Amino acid sequence: MTSAQVCSRPATDTGQLADLAAAHTVFGCLMRELALPDGVSTVVDGTARLLLRHLDVTLRCAVTRDSPLGAHRYAGPVQRMTDGGRWEDLDADRLASLVAAELATRTGLVNDEFVGQVRASRDTVARLLADRPAQDPTPTGEPAIDAYVDSEQSLVFGHPHHPTPKWRSGDPDSWRAYAPELRTSFRLHWLAVPDDLVVGAGPFDPLVAALGPPRPPRGHRVLPVHPWQLSLVPPTHPRLRDLGEAGVQVRPTASVRTLYAPEADLFVKTSLHVRITNCLRKNARYELAGAVALTDLLARVPMPAGVGLLAEPAYRTVDVPGADEAYGTILRTGLRPHLRPGDTPILAAALAAAPLTTPDPLAWWRAYVELLVPAVLGCWLNHGVVHEAHLQNVVVVLDRDRRPVRMLLRDLEGVKLDADRWATWPDGVPTQVRYGPRSARRRIVYCLFVNHLGGICGALADARPGLERRLWQELRAVVEAVAADLDDPPELRALLSDEPLVAKANLLVRWRRDADRAAPFVPVPNPMGGPR
Repeated sequence: MTSAQVCSRPATDTGQLADLAAAHTVFGCLMRELALPDGVSTVVDGTARLLLRHLDVTLRCAVTRDSPLGAHRYAGPVQRMTDGGRWEDLDADRLASLVAAELATRTGLVNDEFVGQVRASRDTVARLLADRPAQDPTPTGEPAIDAYVDSEQSLVFGHPHHPTPKWRSGDPDSWRAYAPELRTSFRLHWLAVPDDLVVGAGPFDPLVAALGPPRPPRGHRVLPVHPWQLSLVPPTHPRLRDLGEAGVQVRPTASVRTLYAPEADLFVKTSLHVRITNCLRKNARYELAGAVALTDLLARVPMPAGVGLLAEPAYRTVDVPGADEAYGTILRTGLRPHLRPGDTPILAAALAAAPLTTPDPLAWWRAYVELLVPAVLGCWLNHGVVHEAHLQNVVVVLDRDRRPVRMLLRDLEGVKLDADRWATWPDGVPTQVRYGPRSARRRIVYCLFVNHLGGICGALADARPGLERRLWQELRAVVEAVAADLDDPPELRALLSDEPLVAKANLLVRWRRDADRAAPFVPVPNPMGGPR
C-alpha cells in the first residue's frame, strides 16, 4: 500500500488541519514510546504500522519521510484495522480513546483527563490557525529583531512529540490576549513591594529601568509580573500595592511565560500558574537563586568561538510564602550584543518546524553541528555543566546568506551540574541543580541529539528527501572529532557505538500525570552508531 493510497482528501479547513496534526502527533508518540521499544512497528512502502498490544489493534499512517531516528513525517489520516479486515479513518478523539484504553491496560493506571486534553490541544490549534494574524501587527521595524520575534511566535503546532502540545489549563478566552502564536504584545503588570519584603540578587533595578516601570511609593521596589498571572493569583498580602500595567511593549515567546521587550532588549521570565505541556510554569525559589548563581559560575566556563549564553543576572520576588513563587521574576540579557550587521537570530524550534531549504544542506548542516556539538559536549565532559540544548533553548544566528554563524544558549532553569565532575560543590548553587551521571547523560543525549539535532536534520531532509542518513553520518564525524579532542571519553564511545539513543517519553509522563522531572526515557534508534 503506497502513501497515496492511504491518504484521503487533504484537510481544507482549520478544524481538519488541527485534527490531522493532533492525530499525527499522538501516532508519533505511540511509535516512539511504545511500538519501537516493543518491536511492534514497521515502515514499508511508505506506510507506518504499529500494534497496540493490549488491545490487539493495528494502526497505520502514511509516511512522507522515513526517519532512521524513528521520527517519521506523517501524512493523511491515521487508520485502524477493523474486525472485518477493513481500514477506517480515526480522528484525534477516537485515536486518543484507543490510546487511553491501551495505556490503562498497560500501566494499570486510569487518566480521565487524557482524552479531553488531546481534544483541548487540538481545539487550541484550530483556534490559533483561524485567528493568527497574517502579519505582525506591532513590528519594531528592525528586520533582525522582527524576524526573531516572528520565530518565537510561529510555533502554532507545538512540540512534535508531545500528545497534548497546545493544551493549556484554564479557559481559552483567558489566554487569547497572551498567546504568542496570535502575535500578541502587551505591557507588564507591576507591583510595589515594601523594601523589607523584597528578596533578590543581581542588578535588578538598573536592568528593569529599561522596561519603563512606574515610580513606586517611598520605601518600595517595583516588581514586574505577567498580567495573566495577576488574574490567576491576585495579590492578597495587605502590604503589596498594585501599580497597574505600564512600560514598554513585551512579546510573549514560545514558552508563553517568558516575555521579550524589543525596545529594552531584555527578557522577563515570569511565574505563571498555568500548566503548559507537563508543568505548572512557576519559578521556584531555588530556580530564582540558581539563575544568578549559575550566571556567575558560567561566566568562568570557557565556550568555543561562535557560542554565547543569554545570562540571567538578576531576580526579584516577595518574601511571603506563596507569593514568592507566584511573583518570582528573572531577568535575562538580550540579543543585540551577540549580533553583527546582517545577522538574523532565529529560534531553533522554528527552523525545525518546516522544510528547511538551503543551497548546500551538507555544508549548512556541518556548520551548524560544528558550532553546537563541541560546545555542549565540552561543557559537560570538561566542566560538568549540562546544558539542555533542546530546540526551544537555542537561538541560531544566521548571516546574510542564511548560514549558521553563532549559537546562543538560554534558560538556566535547564542547566544542571554533573555532580561526579565537581569535587567541591560550588558556593551559592542550590543542590537541586545537581544531576547524577546517568541523568546528565540522558539529558545531553535527548536534548542535544534526539530533540534538537534530530529536529533540524528532519527539516533539512523534508526539503531534500533521502538526505537524512547522510546528515547523521556527517554528525558522527563531528562527534568523532570531539571525542579525539577529549581523549576518547567512554561517554562518547558509547554514543558512537550501536548503543541506542534515548528520548523523553512525553506520552507516558502525561498519562501518569507526573512532574516533568519524573519523565521516563525510552530507547530510540541511533543513526550515528556503528562504522561510517
